[in-house]
Amino acid sequence: MQKYFIFCLFCCFLTSCVSVERQQFFGSTQGSYYSIIYYDEQNRNFSREFDSIFKDVENTLSLWDENSVIRRVNRNDSAVVLNKIFVDNFNYAMRAAELSEGYFDPTVGPLVSAWGFHFKEGMKMSPEIIDSIRSLVGYKKVRVEDSKVIKENPNMTLDFNAVAQGYTADMIGDFLLSQNVDDFLVDIGGEIMVRGNKPNGKFWTVGIEKPAEDMNAERIVQEIVELKDKSIVTSGNYRKYVERDGKRYSHSIDPNTGYPAENNMLSATIICDDTAWADCLASICMLVGMEKAIEIIESCDENIEAYFIYVEDDEVKTFTIDS
Repeated sequence: MQKYFIFCLFCCFLTSCVSVERQQFFGSTQGSYYSIIYYDEQNRNFSREFDSIFKDVENTLSLWDENSVIRRVNRNDSAVVLNKIFVDNFNYAMRAAELSEGYFDPTVGPLVSAWGFHFKEGMKMSPEIIDSIRSLVGYKKVRVEDSKVIKENPNMTLDFNAVAQGYTADMIGDFLLSQNVDDFLVDIGGEIMVRGNKPNGKFWTVGIEKPAEDMNAERIVQEIVELKDKSIVTSGNYRKYVERDGKRYSHSIDPNTGYPAENNMLSATIICDDTAWADCLASICMLVGMEKAIEIIESCDENIEAYFIYVEDDEVKTFTIDS
């Protein structure tokens, strides 16, 4: 499932007269944006290090770059070497697949493409075409063994878009911590990691977007969340969809049916200690729907908070799970 269109979060922060130097960097990566804010008494500029991290992730996980590790894995290049970034993302994806009983599936890419959510126009879908494509989908048909990806069907492909941006936020955050920078906010396409406070002692504040009917509608804040030493990710279906024969289909593809997931969830926000895992959990919740999402989140051992926006009896409602 793609997550480079995660859109629901933006950061609200205040300027301060405290003397600690604020560093701020904006740019684009992984088909989306990034924003990095940190406070450093030494006034250091880490832009080169950030660019290096972004490049390492792109060189590993990009579906656009034919020479990336994942593209070489997908075309069965026997000379490809799996690096830590690839293996970490593979492990996150498999953990999410097991937790969700296959609703989250890193091999679902062929279905995502067929419905028109990757690089090409979607196909004219039929039950026969969907059944044919589903033969290339199934997380239990692929594994890493002796530093190689083993597939039951060589035409299967992997896609870590539902993990990569959260993982990248963790990489940037871990780098800053290694440099003794303790107060920062890292936002990679809406996947956000925060540590510490702002210099005025206040927590970081993050806005959860109100679901909109139209993908081009003005962004309105539904809820403001104060955070310290946490990660937050929101996934939603209301800005990423395709229309077929007058019907709107969400980007969240159910690998069990081959069709876009249909349930009452509008958006799912996850707060926990790990941005990559929050990324996975938010995607899972959008796939399984409200009732199953509550069951899954409450079954997790970690301290996880969730904020769901859903529809019931034609009314938009919210549901919160506290840690």
